Order: sequence, then structure tokens, then C-alpha cells
Amino acid sequence: MTKWLQSGRRRDTCYILADEGELRGQELKSRLESHYDARIEPSAFYGSLSALVEAGHVEVRTEGISDVYALTEAGERRLREHYEWVRDRVE
Repeated sequence: MTKWLQSGRRRDTCYILADEGELRGQELKSRLESHYDARIEPSAFYGSLSALVEAGHVEVRTEGISDVYALTEAGERRLREHYEWVRDRVE
């Protein structure tokens, strides 16, 4: 497993982006907090996002005053590989 998938928060962030498409940083953070039913420290959240961007699994662009995030093809491919791995374990 690649290092970027070792973090559940990173995986879940990618799953949300795969489902929702592009999201502003705050929207993405809110969806993740709703899933966890807990507040996430902004520095930890944006640190995870930065790691995903640096790894090439998420792309970021500026729209107005907001950063908008989207899953890259490489990120989607890794996410599907991980999904298949989990599915094989559960079945």
C-alpha cells in the first residue's frame, strides 16, 4: 500500500472527492467532520490535503478567494485499487 493510503483521513478525503467531484476546502472539511461526527483541527486537515496534492492524488486550483480540490486520475486509480483490495478481504 502506498504511504498516502496509510491515513484513514486521506482515504476518506479521496472517497468524498470521488463522490462529490470538486469541493472548496471548507466544504470538504465539513463533509469529513460530518462523517466522523467530530471537529477536525484545520492544520491537521490541510496538512492531509497538502500531502495528497504533493503526492499527485489531488489537485488544487484557486477560485475567487477559495481553493477548490479535485481527485486526479492517479488518485482515482489508487482509490479503486484500495477499494478492490478491501472488497476482496470482505468477500
